[in-house]
Amino acid sequence: MVAAALNISRAEVHGIVTFYHEFRRTPPGRHVLHVCRAEACQSVGAEATGAHFRRSLGINWHETTADGAVTLEPVFCLGLCASGPAALVDGRPAGRLNPARIDRMLETLS
Repeated sequence: MVAAALNISRAEVHGIVTFYHEFRRTPPGRHVLHVCRAEACQSVGAEATGAHFRRSLGINWHETTADGAVTLEPVFCLGLCASGPAALVDGRPAGRLNPARIDRMLETLS
């Protein structure tokens, strides 16, 4: 067991895995959306952007669609402040998001 090899308890491993969202206990979807929730993006509509993603996908933060296509993750600053509200789609930046752009983006991810 890895925990024994590292001389840490299972509780410590659990604490790390549940604290850091990039560590997962289950595989992510085929596509991962990281949606910025930091102040700069909040000031230009990130709350509505996140709500649109959640509603369109039918999932909440840290969840994966039933078909395994998309995992939705909130992040607190992507460094794309000048083009907010912003997201990363499979590690690629997407900025100035609005409902129509989100819908077009999601069509390509199924």
